[in-house]
Amino acid sequence: MDMKTSLLTLMLIFNLAISSVAQTNNASKTGYAPVNGLKMYYEIHGEGRPLVLVHGSFMTIPANYGQLIPELAKTHKVIALELQGHGRSADIDRPFSYENFADDVAGLLEYLEIEKADFIGYSLGGTITLQTAIAHPEKVGKIIFISSAFKDTGWSSDIQQSIANLTVGQFEGTPIQTIYEEVATDPGNWRDFMSKMIAFEKQPYDLGLSNIKAIPGPVLIIKGDYDGVDMTHTMELFEAFGGGGTGMMEPLSPSGFAVIPSTTHITLMEKTEDLLDFIQPFLAVD
Repeated sequence: MDMKTSLLTLMLIFNLAISSVAQTNNASKTGYAPVNGLKMYYEIHGEGRPLVLVHGSFMTIPANYGQLIPELAKTHKVIALELQGHGRSADIDRPFSYENFADDVAGLLEYLEIEKADFIGYSLGGTITLQTAIAHPEKVGKIIFISSAFKDTGWSSDIQQSIANLTVGQFEGTPIQTIYEEVATDPGNWRDFMSKMIAFEKQPYDLGLSNIKAIPGPVLIIKGDYDGVDMTHTMELFEAFGGGGTGMMEPLSPSGFAVIPSTTHITLMEKTEDLLDFIQPFLAVD
């Protein structure tokens, strides 16, 4: 594989390999929520204001949030989930789409009788979180949007090319396959799941700036300076939430934008202390 072909694959493989080591599940509750024909796996950690965690493509709860959950659960009721086809949520005969993913997340909150929650979404999970806020604004409070884009052209040209060249074969024998087969309800469905997910990843998407501007809650955008998301795109998103300007002649927006230096899409989720330095103060403000 050339570098553009393997870039995203290597990022995903490395992310899962380093994030899934020795993670202990101390959830106070686990279960499967019947939502939209799906049995969605979820975990609940801690007590307090509800905080929903939405993972990235091909990932699982511990792969993305294993290090953050113990800290977040000290002050929040953390609800971590696994999306359709991912981890312990078996796939169903329904296309992957941002609309379906978002409706499932909202359905989980309905099932758990949670009227409203704050959200953290990483990568794919960030885009799903925005779509959830667009389609179900009454259920979404504060949003922490980590290393993602609201449209496919928001990713760098290298990442866009890498996505276009993704194949199932690139993932065979990798930690992504191993982790899937260890937790999936049907380990033999791995190739079908990967094929379906890769096809979804290659589809153009755009949530629409007008839709995003209508989202009521404040948003904290976090990205790495080398995370593959175009900086101009991220600034466009920040400005949609009232950010930008000088902050001298007008009040500051309740939304925020943080860039963590020397950080890639992979290493961003490993910088637990840096993430918490931004996340915890943002969530603490009434």
